[in-house]
Amino acid sequence: MERTEGSPEIIIGLIDGPVAMDHPDLTTENIREIPGLWSGACTLTNSLACMHGTFVAGILSAKRGSDAPAICPNCTLLVRPIFTETSSGNWQMPSATPKELALAIADCIDAGAYLLNLSVALIQSSTQAERELQEVLDYAARCGVILVAAAGNQGSLGSTSITQHPWVIPVVAYDLHGRPIGQSNMGASIGRRGLGAPGEAITSLGTNGHPLTLNGTSAAAPFVTGIIALLWSESPSASAAEVKFAVAQSSSQKRTTVIPPLADAWAAHQALIKVHANR
Repeated sequence: MERTEGSPEIIIGLIDGPVAMDHPDLTTENIREIPGLWSGACTLTNSLACMHGTFVAGILSAKRGSDAPAICPNCTLLVRPIFTETSSGNWQMPSATPKELALAIADCIDAGAYLLNLSVALIQSSTQAERELQEVLDYAARCGVILVAAAGNQGSLGSTSITQHPWVIPVVAYDLHGRPIGQSNMGASIGRRGLGAPGEAITSLGTNGHPLTLNGTSAAAPFVTGIIALLWSESPSASAAEVKFAVAQSSSQKRTTVIPPLADAWAAHQALIKVHANR
């Protein structure tokens, strides 16, 4: 973050809730909308969908110096909403059907996204819908579009159709002491290919004029997405495979457990420089 604020050529697909586009701390000139069934801008600022989308957008695209992490404000953010704006008294990871998610992923890829942030859980699964989702994940791999996905907050052991896909980077939430939080899902594919990122007491943009502080893998995933966006901004000629390899190799820990290593942005930067030097 000291080296770059990102590049507009690096396009991040945010598959989430709508975003409060009028928030004064968002770099809205770098935010574009891909309309789905719902608008990319919030109509109900107190809705769970709007709060979640704005919170994650703030981690990635808020102005530097705001209350949010503001990792890559100069990157282009594509907002592709998949969550309905309904009020809810309980905060939980928003969910979507595999079919809805597959369509949103395809829309972002076709709109030119370099990488996608998926802070979303799946519901109402069916064999056909799962097949469609697998096909679009394969499509992302063929197109060189990196997918970063929240591992989930059920505290369970195992994988989903998203986190077990070999092209997806699953993300586990870590606490303030550098340890995975208990609610994060773990699993063989998560430990083998995933990463940990800050996911406790994360403060980002709220929708009511005050910052919002949350825990969980939804908050952790955009940290990894932001790392990748900054790496690509610094090395725009790098391929998706090279960037993905650099991020995965950023830790010296062996991948022998269900717990992924904590992401190391600077080590990933050094690894990517080495990859380029060996071309």
